[in-house]
Amino acid sequence: MMVWAFAGLGLVILLLAGDALVKGAVNLSLRVGIPALIVSLTIVAFGTSAPELLISINAVLMNKPGLALGNVIGSNTANVLLVLGLPAILSVIHSSQCDTRKTYVYMLIASVLFIGLAFVGIFTFWSGLILLAALALVMFILARDARNHRRAERACPAEGIEGADPNMPWWQIAVFLVLGLVGLPLGADLLVDNASIIARDYGVSDAVIGLTLVALGTSLPELATTIMAALRKQADVALGNVIGSNMFNLLGIIGVASLIRPIPVDVEFLRFDLRVMLAASLALIPFVFLKVDIGRVIGVILTVVYLAYVTIILI
Repeated sequence: MMVWAFAGLGLVILLLAGDALVKGAVNLSLRVGIPALIVSLTIVAFGTSAPELLISINAVLMNKPGLALGNVIGSNTANVLLVLGLPAILSVIHSSQCDTRKTYVYMLIASVLFIGLAFVGIFTFWSGLILLAALALVMFILARDARNHRRAERACPAEGIEGADPNMPWWQIAVFLVLGLVGLPLGADLLVDNASIIARDYGVSDAVIGLTLVALGTSLPELATTIMAALRKQADVALGNVIGSNMFNLLGIIGVASLIRPIPVDVEFLRFDLRVMLAASLALIPFVFLKVDIGRVIGVILTVVYLAYVTIILI
């Protein structure tokens, strides 16, 4: 019972620390004048992906590559199916209000690149450099777009971002950033250590734990941010958050982790889980390109599909 309690404590710390880091990062970016759309697609998305980064680095250092890779793949699947599904049940996600077509295409390209490197059988140092170079290119393009379209009408309002306060004092921003940076590694250590013990005790592989318990836990910041936006009737920001977060997971997290130590790819990832992740990403096409809102019925479908996926990999 203590192992489960510590794993749960790790999830709680990750959630709170991730929320603090997001608030600090968002308000820091707003104070220095970064457009709100770019904040949603980058700062918020990357901030909520910080737990995945810490988990994967810790897992690689502890020689548990399956946990690191499962965390990223499982988180990306959860981000689309659960992080968009649950908020849509609460309130319609008006995806037509933000133009994320270009960034969505980048996410699909990142997914194909990631899957292609995975089929090599191992993420090496050179694989990491390729992924990080792709991330740097995307960030350069987004920074250029921010300069060119700072006042564009399609930019999402700052009020649409959970925790945004353009007048937040600098000291409060610093407190949020420190709490996030201190809490994330602490929560990551607790979660990885105890999730590994649970896996060993129940005969479950590190890969499956990464795809389920750890992936769901590290997706909690995205889920919390999106649910709060839905409750405030401002759920349109959710799509940008998910797209940006998934890009960072694929390019940044595995990119950094594979620089530390090579990450072999379990054959089961190639047979099933990567295909599910790609299918979930492609399922966003109607909401990005056809301006279809994500309503309650679609939210239920997405959530049920995610629960079915978790059930399949646990059986």
